Parts: sequence; structure tokens; C-alpha cells
Amino acid sequence: MTSSSVCLSWKNSALINVLVSSRSLFYAAEAQNQSKGFAGSLVIVDLLPFDEYVRSLHRKRMSAGVLFRDAEGRILLVEPSYKPHWDIPGGVVDAGEAPWATAVREVREEIGLDRSLGRPLVIDYQSDDGQLPEGMAFVFDGGLISQQEVAGLVLTDPEIVTARLVTLTEAVEMLKPSLARRLAVALDVARSGELALCENGKRLTG
Repeated sequence: MTSSSVCLSWKNSALINVLVSSRSLFYAAEAQNQSKGFAGSLVIVDLLPFDEYVRSLHRKRMSAGVLFRDAEGRILLVEPSYKPHWDIPGGVVDAGEAPWATAVREVREEIGLDRSLGRPLVIDYQSDDGQLPEGMAFVFDGGLISQQEVAGLVLTDPEIVTARLVTLTEAVEMLKPSLARRLAVALDVARSGELALCENGKRLTG
């Protein structure tokens, strides 16, 4: 909408229905006490053309990662070649791609596993940190993986140097703080069967 505003005022607690067309605003009202009538005022709102409105919508970046863990609760981390912190298998959601499709694709590309994806564990809202704009991070359950399976991974993606299982305590020293918090929540809900909502890795539910 433009800076114009709508101002509607009615006597006798009128029930108001506002109908909006592409360029004009219309109204219909039913007064609870029609015998007393109603009075109102209307300010016309000039709406953006639909295509322009769509282009003006805010967009958030998205990422999707997968939590693999062994029977002792250790987490599978990968060491990227392009940034200082370790990560879980996953990556940025491409245009036109669903987050769960991203998770499957990134696991295949990064560590060579082609597995069915488990349920979502965490949906984490990430606020603008001055470097990256706000976004949404998804963590899905990848299930159990053994040390033998990790040792047998064939890493062909030049973005990944190595992969290994670490405890959560060890992971805290290797990950960005927000991801470390997110994974702590993901481990918890992987056991409980819940879905956790977070903001910057801090759980909001449960």
C-alpha cells in the first residue's frame, strides 16, 4: 500500500466488511440496529500493481542441514575448505528448491551418502548479524552412523576437507556458537520426538 490509510468509523457497533479491488477500496456494513442507521468515513487506498507488490515482498535466506550421530551420541561434523568453522552436512537452499530436497542433495554431494531423510528436528530463525541477512535454518534427522561408516566415506567435494564424529562438548569449540546451540537442541529433540522452534539457536518451545 501507499502511505494512505483507511479510516472507518461507525455508530451502533456496525459489522464491517472491507472489500479491496486492485485500485479502489469498497465497503459494505450491516448495523446491529438498522433503525438508527450508521455513519462512516472512507479514505481510498491506492494499491500497488500485483507484480510490483510481489517484488516488494521480503525474502529470507534458507539453509538445511542434517544431524548424523552414532550410538554414543557423537555428532558427524564436516570441515569445509572455505571457512574456519566446522559444520554439519548441508548447505544453502537453492531457488525453487525445498529445504528437505537441499538436505538430501547436500549430503549426497558433501559426504557421498544417498539416504532417506528423517523428520525435521529444528527450525531456527536467524536474525541479521551485520554480515548475513535474516534467514531460516532447518535441521533434519539423518539417523545413526557408525565410526566404520564415517571412516569409509569417500569425499569428492572440494569444499569438504574431512569428516569426523565428535562429542557435543568438542563440537562447541569447532562450530559457530549459534550452530552449536542449534545442534544441542537437535540432539535433545532427536531423542524426545519433538520439533523445536528456535531463534539464533535458542529454543522457544518445550
